[in-house]
Amino acid sequence: MIRSMTGFGKTEFELGNKKYTLEIKSLNSKQLDINTRIPALYRQKDIEIRRLMSEMLTRGKVDFALYLDNLGSESTSKINTAIIKDYYRQLKKVHQELGLEVNETIMHSIMRLPDTVKMTYEELDESEWLVVRENLIKTLDELNRFRDQEGLALQADIEGSIKNILDLLVQAEPFENQRMENVKAKIMDSLNDLQLNGSIDKNRFEQELIYYMEKLDINEEKVRLTNHCSYFTETMAEEEPSGRKLGFIAQEIGREINTLGSKANESNLQRIVVQMKDSLEKIKEQVLNVL
Repeated sequence: MIRSMTGFGKTEFELGNKKYTLEIKSLNSKQLDINTRIPALYRQKDIEIRRLMSEMLTRGKVDFALYLDNLGSESTSKINTAIIKDYYRQLKKVHQELGLEVNETIMHSIMRLPDTVKMTYEELDESEWLVVRENLIKTLDELNRFRDQEGLALQADIEGSIKNILDLLVQAEPFENQRMENVKAKIMDSLNDLQLNGSIDKNRFEQELIYYMEKLDINEEKVRLTNHCSYFTETMAEEEPSGRKLGFIAQEIGREINTLGSKANESNLQRIVVQMKDSLEKIKEQVLNVL
């Protein structure tokens, strides 16, 4: 079963007086490209977060965000009382020397001075990190389940396009036989128009005609195209990620369809080849999103 590279996972939980929200979004990419947005408190765990994600996600452009909301009344900003008192003593002395009135407006000036408010930085609690890590794994599992569901829809669409190519191949058979008869008739008409009066070596002519018909024969291409389509379907059923492999097989399918087109030499057959190419383009677009 194939898995899509598109997915989304979200987990919310509370721990102490904090609310955590973990979100992971993934899109298609040739390689694993991880972008993280995490609070400064968890910056030291960035490498471990990336390692965990690389173990559970093979490919894709992945955006991870960790949001942290404080539900308590505690603040990381603290009034620096000692600094404020020192500023007040100094400013009060200046006011008295200048004969100015000392009132509450002096506090407005003090609070605009440097270091009156200090920031306190919380240290990461390892037990808290273990809970976050456990929920990160849960979010990654949810993302992979989303990818599996998207993969089922992708597989159904791709299988429909593969079936359409094989159905078109069957529809080509009547036109293929008629094409050979048309080619023979066209060659004979051209010879009659030349009016060579029986000076043609019939044996030689038949040999050349057979050689020409063999060059127009598309049986080998039909067999290879059928085999490639079967191999494509078998590869989709594999457990291992097969996106790149499916891309290579799609290229081989394209080569056989192009060869059919170059040998078609018949309008109805050419229309069928165009429809095959249309189905193949849909497959290629969808394979770009397969893990």
